[in-house]
Amino acid sequence: MDLILWRHAEAEDGFPDEGRPLTERGFKQANLMAGWLKSRLPNDYKLIASPSKRTQQTAYALEANFTTSNAVRPGASFASLLAETGWPDAKGCVIVVGHQPTLGQVASLLLSGAEAPWSVKKGGIWWFSNRTKRDETQIILRAVMSPDLL
Repeated sequence: MDLILWRHAEAEDGFPDEGRPLTERGFKQANLMAGWLKSRLPNDYKLIASPSKRTQQTAYALEANFTTSNAVRPGASFASLLAETGWPDAKGCVIVVGHQPTLGQVASLLLSGAEAPWSVKKGGIWWFSNRTKRDETQIILRAVMSPDLL
């Protein structure tokens, strides 16, 4: 399984939190990252986004159908996010467009085995794979990319 954690791009300040739209810079970030992803994604993948406006707008940049899920909304637990994706047993590729601190907690759990307050940059992507080799499950960090590197 491949799991791609994609933090929403830069959003405007304001209230209510879930209604905040992307800034002009945020739309550019989302489009840059979507372009980077498109050239690397398999033909078949599942895209899941938080119900917040900024994550929905980020997901739209990929120009693909997606599912909206409360399991990845602001304040969601890393456990609910992982359950929603089916990690590590689902087949194929799942992309989650979500929020801090949940995405950072998932990244730390996958790489270190413990939940920690790691930060995923706005618009950033962390791409994980898992495989079984010689009866041992391995987690592989395939890529970490942020809009400012493109």
